[in-house]
Amino acid sequence: MSGKSEFLTCQRVLGLMVLLGSMIHHMLRVNISIAIIEMVNRNNTTSTTDAPRYNWDEEEKNNVLGYFFWGYVLTQIPGGRLSEIFGTKIIIGIGIMTASLFTILTPISSYMNYYCLLFVRFALGIALGVQWPSMPPMATKWVPPTDMSKFLSHLTASSLGVAVTLPMCGYLIDYWGWPSVFYVTGTIALTWTICWFYLIYDSPERHPRISENEKLKLRHEIKRDMPSAKKKSTPWKKILTSGPVWAIVMANTCASFTFFIAFMQLPTYMSHVLHFSIKANGWLSSLPYFVRYCTSVISSCVADFIKKSERLSTTAIRKTFCSILFFGTFILFAIQAFWGYNSIVSVAVFTSSLGLMGLATPGIYANSVDIAPAYSGTVYGISQVPAALAGYALTKIVAVITKDEQSFQQWIYVFWIVAGVNLFAFLFCLIFISGDEQSWNHKTDDAEIEKLQNDGSKECP
Repeated sequence: MSGKSEFLTCQRVLGLMVLLGSMIHHMLRVNISIAIIEMVNRNNTTSTTDAPRYNWDEEEKNNVLGYFFWGYVLTQIPGGRLSEIFGTKIIIGIGIMTASLFTILTPISSYMNYYCLLFVRFALGIALGVQWPSMPPMATKWVPPTDMSKFLSHLTASSLGVAVTLPMCGYLIDYWGWPSVFYVTGTIALTWTICWFYLIYDSPERHPRISENEKLKLRHEIKRDMPSAKKKSTPWKKILTSGPVWAIVMANTCASFTFFIAFMQLPTYMSHVLHFSIKANGWLSSLPYFVRYCTSVISSCVADFIKKSERLSTTAIRKTFCSILFFGTFILFAIQAFWGYNSIVSVAVFTSSLGLMGLATPGIYANSVDIAPAYSGTVYGISQVPAALAGYALTKIVAVITKDEQSFQQWIYVFWIVAGVNLFAFLFCLIFISGDEQSWNHKTDDAEIEKLQNDGSKECP
């Protein structure tokens, strides 16, 4: 029993729940990307189920995809700051629970009215927007700095969520119609929420079932890095005028712009331009996400190993991974712009580009903890605002370019835009990224640490 408890530590349970939660997050986002193919009337297709179809043009269809981002952008900064103040557990728990309910309501809202559906998509974005920026504040209390990239790679399990969801949705649509996609994914998310509230606590000191050995071990490893910004005024001016913060903002925005081309538009491109069936579409669209998760885990382990060995500085580690990510993606989308009409080339390019996106974990995601552990949620939330808007901008760009014709000739313009964005990101990050802790970050002194630990212990039943 003791050996089992030492293996299944509270920290590992947290890692598992973060991994599953990341899968759930993108499951609730990507489900409509493949469902919308069957939700829209097309002259050359027939439905095998009784599910209704709607006469939406390209602009209306992309609004259904894009309105999510207007809600998503609103809760990025509040999500990070509220988690620093009230704790990650309650913020993420309420967010996913609310998102699961709106997911289940999606078919009903589409039956009622097109604008009801847009509202549900907007509300879904609000609910899910708190999740990503809420995670760094919890990570700083549970994970040592030398393991931070590896832990945050759990966030890219969102790719596994997409990889599982797309083929699953393909089969659900084929057998039971597109509404089943939202009922099934929403129910899965509700189940996860119940487990989250029972299993997860904001810090080792607050956890009622943690062993003394694990608590002492974590206290020793994280003591000097324990952030506490609850009662401190946020140094907004210094944060918003910080070069390293803007490096994270630009890197996250450009990476998200590239990610969303695959996340929101790949199923449509596979269907309309490459003419894959709905089931084949689901499997082929999911392939890049498996690769992304694998590269995220591997590159994060490599980054943490280098950090522990002290062979490179933290700044050099972040710049190296960002440079490979952005310059490599620039090359890939230039290739896609020339030969993307070939299905083999397209699958290879999208798979490779999302594989490179895995390098964002050691290159970008861990960087907010490097420069400001106490305000990591706020900094990451700030970077998520333009990143979310990039997703909406991409839906509008694709809608305008492909409004009259869904052909490779039209998509060439999209691919060159994505290539240009990555070239800009490569140059910007090479100059401005830093891994050094900033002077405006609040450091917790020994007295505060002891008080936090004692307060947490008193709350345990």
